[in-house]
Order: sequence, then C-alpha cells, then structure tokens
Amino acid sequence: MARKTSELAESLTDEERVAWRALQTVPNVGPAIAHDLIRLGIRRQEDLVGRDPDQLYDAMTELDGIRHDPCVRDTFAAAVSYAETGEPIPWWHFTPERKGRTRE
Repeated sequence: MARKTSELAESLTDEERVAWRALQTVPNVGPAIAHDLIRLGIRRQEDLVGRDPDQLYDAMTELDGIRHDPCVRDTFAAAVSYAETGEPIPWWHFTPERKGRTRE
C-alpha cells in the first residue's frame, strides 16, 4: 500500500528529512523513491555515483522482504545515470536494457 508523503516525512529524522527533500531534486525521484534511497543509506545525489541499480533494487527487496515492481530498478538506474552524467533521462528509457538481460 502506498504511503502518503506526510507519512514518509514523519518516519524520518530531521537530518534524513533534509536529505529526503534534496534527493527529490534528482529527476525521476519522488517522495517514495527518495524515502527508499534514504533507507538504503543514500543521503546525497553524489552518493549515487558508481552505484549499481541492480544492487540497490536487490537491497530494497531484502529490506522489505518482497519483490518490488521492476520499474523501481529502472528508476534507480535513471537516478544513478543522472548523478553520473547530469543528463536527465526518463526512467522508462532504462526498461529495455533491463528486459534485454536474463534477469528481469
């Protein structure tokens, strides 16, 4: 069940809330993905540089004990790409690459 933005914000410390808002300036990153990134230990856009979107996705799966929609992985890929290149690319542009691999 999707959580409201206010619930996401309330679940964070003051320091995390500042980071959560800053992460939402990254293209494709809204309140829920920013919250997920905080939970994964990412506090700044720079923390995304060099990260593997598959590993981020797998870590979310492990944290929550459920398999998330694969589009979450694509959103992580878009965020990492933006952190590394500064070029905003819609998350769905990363879907064909993911689907072209043996892993979904």
